[in-house]
Amino acid sequence: MALNKVMLIGNVGNDPEVRYLDQNAQNPSRVATIRLATSERRRDQNNELKEYTEWHTVVAWGRNAELVEKYVRKGAQLYVEGSLRTRSWDGRDGQKHYVTEVRAEVIQMLSRRDASSAAAGGQPSSSVGTTPSAYGAVQPSAPSAVDMPVDDDLPF
Repeated sequence: MALNKVMLIGNVGNDPEVRYLDQNAQNPSRVATIRLATSERRRDQNNELKEYTEWHTVVAWGRNAELVEKYVRKGAQLYVEGSLRTRSWDGRDGQKHYVTEVRAEVIQMLSRRDASSAAAGGQPSSSVGTTPSAYGAVQPSAPSAVDMPVDDDLPF
């Protein structure tokens, strides 16, 4: 048995790049590429708290790409669920190049920052039509961490 599953919550670094695969079709297929930043805080070797950012390339196809094109902008906070894919190509320099990407299966818009509110340090604002149901996302059946009772009797 094998498992290839990725779950990310992060902020979009720039507006998505959308490409059309069949320009002549009445409803061409799309592929959207997003750069998603995830951050974590941890102590460095001097015991100072530092923030480390990891950048992920997320690729969405079909209906997900359409929704990304329509709703996702720089600064938006997303939940992405998918799998890792590695592809390779021969560069002009004759070298073989590799890239590992997240192929998105579920995308949920968690919040969106307008350029003006992000610059002013304002709170994220939600955008009309960007609810999880607009993305066709599956709602989890298990209770969220907020709903779960706290057990103070854990042995660790």
